[in-house]
Amino acid sequence: MWWRREGVRAWGGIALAAVLLIGVAPAVLSDFRLNLLAKFLCLAMVAVGIGLAWGRGGMLVLGQGVFFGLGGYLMAMHMKLSDAGPGGVPDFLLLYGDGVVPAWWEPLRSPVVTVLAILVLPAAIATVLGLAVFRRRVRGAYFAILSQALAAAFAILLVGQQKVTGGTNGLNGFRSFFGYDLADPVNKRMLYLIAAGVLIAMVAAVRLLMRSRYGELLVAVRDQENRVRFLGYDPAVVKVVAYAVAAAFAAIGGALFAPVVGIISPADVGVVPSIALLVGVAIGGRATLLGPVLGSIAVSWAETTLSEQFPSFWTYFQGALFIVVVAFLPNGLATLGGALRRRRGAAGPDAGPGADAGPGPGTDAPADPRAGSATDTVDTAGRHA
Repeated sequence: MWWRREGVRAWGGIALAAVLLIGVAPAVLSDFRLNLLAKFLCLAMVAVGIGLAWGRGGMLVLGQGVFFGLGGYLMAMHMKLSDAGPGGVPDFLLLYGDGVVPAWWEPLRSPVVTVLAILVLPAAIATVLGLAVFRRRVRGAYFAILSQALAAAFAILLVGQQKVTGGTNGLNGFRSFFGYDLADPVNKRMLYLIAAGVLIAMVAAVRLLMRSRYGELLVAVRDQENRVRFLGYDPAVVKVVAYAVAAAFAAIGGALFAPVVGIISPADVGVVPSIALLVGVAIGGRATLLGPVLGSIAVSWAETTLSEQFPSFWTYFQGALFIVVVAFLPNGLATLGGALRRRRGAAGPDAGPGADAGPGPGTDAPADPRAGSATDTVDTAGRHA
């Protein structure tokens, strides 16, 4: 059956990505390039959540920098407290503040509390915010503007609270990560492997969500929200789950970004970084499984490479790539293989209704005409879970 073939392609794509990231990359890349790739993987974690919320749920999330920053700052605060030692005061609090650790910092001395905070706090904030917004049926451009405004406000808040957040300089100068020396190349490779493993696990989790009863409901809400409500489901709850999962993914990416890069600052969490993440997802293919990851990594790599060679013009190259993809491949680069097969099948002598025009490996694109409409999905939700 077609969905079984599609499932084999999807899991095959995930397995291939795991082999390349965990097996091949550490063997062929230098320590510097591997650390750079680890940074790209942290940003790709945010893209996975955007692909779920935007590609599958239709929510144009322009403020994922908020949750990315929450995760990054929570991890950075723990590392600064850990470097200061038991009862110690982080160096920047002596420089900018009054030399006293704020009471709300103290619980983050515990690694367990820090990890739980990274996993729970951003998802809880997204849940509260999502319920407040989606129950009022705010969607489309209005939701996008609201989420973008939150990212701008969060960056301004961080800059204004210099005594406890480091201001524009952010938090930096970390020496250890849960007791491991960050100056040791072996530990840097360990951080890369952690980032690669977490990213693969996220993609696999999204794949399971997409093929579950909930995944079918999410697509149905995107396409026919009023009919889903008429059939007895609450679209707000369906959207909130995807939004909270995307927030948790972004927070985890930010939490790993801080030790990998060695700094977290307002420049990493504002409007511009949030839009850059969205551009990568759009270029890769927002409605596909691996497209957001590939697009995010490609855009991050292009930004690093082109900014080194063309510091004044690299943004124009990025914009041109975005325009070309939107104009000629509106579903993203991940659907290029399927588009070429359709073109080749249409030009071939044996082309016919039975020609395979499905998406490429790991794409999981919902555009297959045999998949049925969103309204059909609602009526048969869970049949293929």
